[in-house]
Parts: sequence; structure tokens; C-alpha cells
Amino acid sequence: MTAQINDGKIITEKEISVNPVLNSKIEPDSPMKEWLINYVGQKHDPNDDEVTVEMIIETVAKEFPDFLLAVAEENWIRGYRQAFVDIELGGKLYKGQQAASNLEAENA
Repeated sequence: MTAQINDGKIITEKEISVNPVLNSKIEPDSPMKEWLINYVGQKHDPNDDEVTVEMIIETVAKEFPDFLLAVAEENWIRGYRQAFVDIELGGKLYKGQQAASNLEAENA
């Protein structure tokens, strides 16, 4: 399956589902990040000495899964709540648009 993006480039379904943030290098701009980068770097021993977000997530998933699960659950719950807010707002907008269309039809 392919999808076309606004710039005209055709990309595959796999490409569209890739999160580019996962491969981004992390800079040690705080003491905790420096510790985490060093820890993950020792665990993964990357050839280029660069620690990525994906490596950190993988390490945390293996060594502290209850933390990652709590973050994922909270994210899921917030997304679920937002979906209901969006549905409610969409319904109100639709009803308002229908009422405006009906009013126009009556006045025409």
C-alpha cells in the first residue's frame, strides 16, 4: 500500500508509520540525560557512539517496564478522552452546520 504526501513524493505504508524521532541522537544537556546516555551507551555499545531515543526506550522497556507501562497507559487514556472530546465537538459543529444550511434553504 502507498500513500501520497502533499509534496508529491510517494511513500509506503511502512515509511509513513516510522517515527523519525526514534533515530534522533540525544544530547546530554542535563545531568540525568548524561547519566542515561552513558548507561544506555554501555548497554548497547553502538558503533558510532551515538545513543538514540529508540535505544533508550528499548533499555527502559527491558529494565524498568512498569515505568514505561505507566507512561503508555496514561498516554492511551488521554488519547481516548481526547477522542470523545473531538467526537462531541464534531457533533456540535455538524449540527450547527446543518442548522445553518436549513436556515439558508428556508430563506431562499
